[in-house]
Amino acid sequence: MNAPTILAITGGVGGAKLALGLADEVSAARLHLLVNTGDDFEHLGLQISPDIDTLLYTLAGLSNQSQGWGLEGESWNAMGALEQLGGETWFRLGDRDLATHLWRTQALASGAGFLQVVDTLAQRLGIDCNIHPMSEDPVRTTLGTDEGELPFQHYFVRRQCEPAVSAIRFKGIESAHPNPAVMRLLERNAPDAIIICPSNPFVSVDPVLQIPGMWQALRGCSAPVIAVSPIVAGMAIKGPAAKMMQELKLPVSALAVAKYYSERYPGLLSGFVIDNSDADLLDEIGVMGMDVTVTNTIMRSREEKQELAQTVLRTVGLA
Repeated sequence: MNAPTILAITGGVGGAKLALGLADEVSAARLHLLVNTGDDFEHLGLQISPDIDTLLYTLAGLSNQSQGWGLEGESWNAMGALEQLGGETWFRLGDRDLATHLWRTQALASGAGFLQVVDTLAQRLGIDCNIHPMSEDPVRTTLGTDEGELPFQHYFVRRQCEPAVSAIRFKGIESAHPNPAVMRLLERNAPDAIIICPSNPFVSVDPVLQIPGMWQALRGCSAPVIAVSPIVAGMAIKGPAAKMMQELKLPVSALAVAKYYSERYPGLLSGFVIDNSDADLLDEIGVMGMDVTVTNTIMRSREEKQELAQTVLRTVGLA
């Protein structure tokens, strides 16, 4: 059998973890990672791409292992000096991380396209697999909350997810165009499998799928599409997914995630992966027409990332 071609949709720390596991198991040239950019924003005059950078740093072996984002061994001299000057320091940018944002901002200002900039960053960090931002066009996630409408990073970082969420909007998505390289892959039926990583369905996966034409193109591809639940035993491993589900009046469970994907994107998923602790949900998810795989989905070590990647690949007959 030829080496498989995998397209994985990712955002946030959970998505980056499985992406790293897949990178250990799949030929780099045949691994395509479609990344959320709804979290992107401008801060201190710099273009910041949190999900892109989390993925790049993780794949390059540079990420802070304890927090999952940022760089290991970071220093904070610039933030300390900025604080003394009375500047905004709520979004912490380490000294080495700043270099990424400075380089990206300068490259964009010089006329380079966003997709080209991400590709160059990946190459310079020694990453061989294919990194695909969801769109060249800006899409910005905003949240309707009990404190009014908040840009995502103001909700997530500045307010530490404290405001209650009542609505999620993606500004600019109606006019955004899907990444052309990904659309070409799908038009050729090139992927052997499409994997939705255990990322927040509402603010990491939805922005990608709701780019006009994207989820329909994924559904129209001949490859099986499977999702890994980000909810384990009624909790999110990292991030605000569980809190958001409560506030959006959804049960906090892997079953609710499967139901959400099934209803919002009918016919998209052929399979769903849940944690061992949620094995009692297998039959209820199965009646939605999905093949359900039960395994360990908590990725604390490099080996557990690889094992989950192997299980996902076996689920679609590729390992």
